[in-house]
Amino acid sequence: MGASLTEIKKRIGSTKKTSQITSAMQVVSGAKLNKSEQAATQFQVYASKVREIVTHLVSSQLPAYDSSAKGSQSADVDYHSMLVSRPVKRTGYIVITSDRGLVGSYNSSILKQTLSMLEKDHQSADEYAIMAIGSTGADFFKSRKYDLSYELRGLSDQPSFEEVRKIVTTATKMYEQEVFDELYVCYNHHVNSLTSEFRAEKMLPISDIDTNEAKSYDVEYLLEPNEDAILENLLPQYAESLIYGAILDAKTAEHAASMTSMKSATDNAGKIIDELTISYNRARQASITQEITEIVGGAAALE
Repeated sequence: MGASLTEIKKRIGSTKKTSQITSAMQVVSGAKLNKSEQAATQFQVYASKVREIVTHLVSSQLPAYDSSAKGSQSADVDYHSMLVSRPVKRTGYIVITSDRGLVGSYNSSILKQTLSMLEKDHQSADEYAIMAIGSTGADFFKSRKYDLSYELRGLSDQPSFEEVRKIVTTATKMYEQEVFDELYVCYNHHVNSLTSEFRAEKMLPISDIDTNEAKSYDVEYLLEPNEDAILENLLPQYAESLIYGAILDAKTAEHAASMTSMKSATDNAGKIIDELTISYNRARQASITQEITEIVGGAAALE
């Protein structure tokens, strides 16, 4: 019985230490989540302004463009390829996962649904190209013999655009060079600290521009050198901002998943400690009862 008490006491001590670690990790993840939410909110201000400018420029070009048929532009207007859908021979996917574990079902949800989508929408591996952000996703696809067009590992908790510039610009260039004809970003969208949802958002060609949203201005813009040249440079930046926004969103969801996972681990550790404490008290009570019985029995034998 003494050995059992010692063992239970050691388990209580080790579980308490684990609980302290997971509780600290929960606090750290919560702080990272707050920073990520702030960064995502601040980025939306920039993204909405870029969208406003792009919408205005695209809308101003429409009178010179017959949208009923591809390639029916007027002689002085080159409608950017990022805005025009073309026959889809190959599809590009950017899959965003975490670089580490301890995030609950965050990664498994993304990878499971992405695989399901690939199997459903494609007949062979020649019909798609995969780019992976995060070690979990990169290792997952490599272990299953998928060819990766690009991979990015070791992304910081609050990634700057400079960190993701290479994969983002590579994706847009691959589209412009017709390596693939459409691009999706697969990730977990942050809903709140307890909930995220899988998304496969179409980033290219840019199809979310609604010219009805175009604003009319009392003072006309002076554009140098011209609308076409500005749009030529602005559209890739807008596409890149959409991808970067998805990365920020995914990072926010990752921190929320980590915080929830650590909270669950801390709560479970508390329950285990309570159960072990009850077992310890019962074992100790049984040990004391046995000792008393032995003393009483010994005393009776001496009478």
